[in-house]
Amino acid sequence: MKKVLITGAAGFLGSHLCDRFISEGYKVMGMDNFITGDKKNLRHLESNPNFEFIEHDVTQFIKIEGELDYILHFASPASPIDYLKIPIQTLKVGSLGTHNLLGLAKAKKARILIASTSEVYGDPLVHPQSEDYYGNVNTIGPRGVYDEAKRFQESITMAYHRFHGLETRIVRIFNTYGPRMRLNDGRVIPAFMGQALRGEDLTVFGDGMQTRSFCYVDDQVEGIYRLLLSDYAYPVNIGNPNEITIKDFAEEIIKLTGTAQKVVYKDLPVDDPMQRRPDITLAKKLLGWEPKTERAEGMKITFDYFKSLSKEELYKRDHKDFKRYINK
Repeated sequence: MKKVLITGAAGFLGSHLCDRFISEGYKVMGMDNFITGDKKNLRHLESNPNFEFIEHDVTQFIKIEGELDYILHFASPASPIDYLKIPIQTLKVGSLGTHNLLGLAKAKKARILIASTSEVYGDPLVHPQSEDYYGNVNTIGPRGVYDEAKRFQESITMAYHRFHGLETRIVRIFNTYGPRMRLNDGRVIPAFMGQALRGEDLTVFGDGMQTRSFCYVDDQVEGIYRLLLSDYAYPVNIGNPNEITIKDFAEEIIKLTGTAQKVVYKDLPVDDPMQRRPDITLAKKLLGWEPKTERAEGMKITFDYFKSLSKEELYKRDHKDFKRYINK
C-alpha cells in the first residue's frame, strides 16, 4: 500500500482528504495539533486499520518512520477569526511548517502537494483570477499574515522543486464548503447558516456587492487528488467559477433555511477582497476537472449537517482557547 501523510488532518478539508485516500486504498497518516482542527472530524476513522493519527505541531521537527510516498500539507488556520487571533502561528505554519515538510519530502523522496489559497491574489485587480496573475496583496495589513504565509509557502516550494528536483504540486483553493465546516469561524457560509439557525439577522459586510465563488468539498477533493497524481509542478486553481454577490447569497440562505430574518449591513473589514472567481482553464486542460455539484444541492447537504449539530455547538462562538499559542 502507498502511504500518504496529511497535515491538518482534523480540519475540514484535511479530514475529507483522509477519507478519499483511504477509499482509494492508501495507508493514511493524519497529523494535527488541534489549534483549529477538531477530533470529531476523525472519529469515524479511529478503528480503521489503514489510518494512523499523530498529534504534532508541524512547525516543530517532524520525524516519520519508514517509507512515505506522498505528503499533503493542509495545516494552517484558514478563517479570519483564527489567523487574526494567532497571527504569528499562522505565519510560522506557512513558513517553518512548510520548510519542515519539504525537508521531510526530500528525505523520503516523496511527492508533496502544498495547499495554497486564492488569498495569494489579495484584492484582485484582474477578474477572474488565473494562475499567471501575481496578485494585489497588502503585506502589512491584518490579512497579510495569512496571505503572505501562503505566498511564501509557494515560493519555498518552488525553490525546493528547482534546486533539489523535488516533486511538488501546488493547489490554489478557492472558497470551499460542505459538512465538517466549523460553525462560527468567520467564513461566509457557516456564518450565515449559524445566524439563520439561531434566529439572528444575517450580517453582510460592506454593501454586499462583493462576490465569491463556492465549491463543494467533494469537487474540491477530486481536483486535489487529480493534481497530486498529475505531472504538473506549478500552481493550479481549484474552485467553482459560478460567481454570486454576498447580498444575493444571503437571500439564497434565507430561502434555503426557511427563516424570516433580514439582512443587516456592517462596515467592510480591512482588505476584504471585492471579487473572487477562479479561472479554471488550466485545471480543465491538465486534469480534466471541473466542479459537478450545483450550489443548491451542496448547500442543502451542508445545511442539513449544521442542523444536526448540538445546541452547544450552535451557540459556541469560539472554537478554541488560543492563549497557549499567543506568544509562540
